[in-house]
Amino acid sequence: MSPDGPPGIRMIPIRDDSIRLGQLLKLADLVDDGSQAKDVLMRGLVRVDGEIETRRGRQLVPGNTVTVSGQTVGITSHRH
Repeated sequence: MSPDGPPGIRMIPIRDDSIRLGQLLKLADLVDDGSQAKDVLMRGLVRVDGEIETRRGRQLVPGNTVTVSGQTVGITSHRH
């Protein structure tokens, strides 16, 4: 995981072209497991690019940002 990004945003590199939101939440250590991911999504505590998101299967791509409980991560491509 790379700290290089806009101030206050921790950048998370992904291997593929996209990643599902539930997977990213776990990869970025924003949640401990899938059931916690489902819970925070269901409660409307997750924002993708500033908008509330409730779909665990939402496809994210490099450039998207995800915020949970005041922690924001950005997605970047692992391939440079």
